[in-house]
Amino acid sequence: MPNADIVADRFHVMKVVNQELNQARNAFKRDPDNLPDAVSVDEAKAALKNSKYALLKPKDNLTETQVSKLAEVKAVSPKLAQMYCHKEAFRDLFEQTNRDDAILKLLDWMDTAKSLYPKSVATIGGRWFGEIIQYFENRTTSGVVEGINTRLKLIKRSGYGFRNFQRF
Repeated sequence: MPNADIVADRFHVMKVVNQELNQARNAFKRDPDNLPDAVSVDEAKAALKNSKYALLKPKDNLTETQVSKLAEVKAVSPKLAQMYCHKEAFRDLFEQTNRDDAILKLLDWMDTAKSLYPKSVATIGGRWFGEIIQYFENRTTSGVVEGINTRLKLIKRSGYGFRNFQRF
């Protein structure tokens, strides 16, 4: 298919940003640094305990417990608070309907987030920029294809143990 447009799925692009946020959370959990005044290392570690999904889930899908956990994390780590705000801004970027506005906002996000998300900005701005922009033109995702692949893998897994291909 020589004329096919290659589109980067928003789920996979968001996954790159979430992975870098989670790596920063884990690094801060192992070695809390730059703590605000009156916050001890033990308090920081307690605030970060069970905080993964509070940081990674979309803001609209957080439970009340996760909202309070997110507030605790923001109180002990200004860097994680900034990273969370940038992650949500990046998520909101995919709601843009105008391609040109989306490109400008993506470039602005990359400029402001390069100190917090260096790997993600390098990935997005380097190899995958054109494919991400195609998403804003086509609004297509690979969700249907991935669903079909998951069903096929499920059928294959349920056939483990069959010795005869005809029975499979």
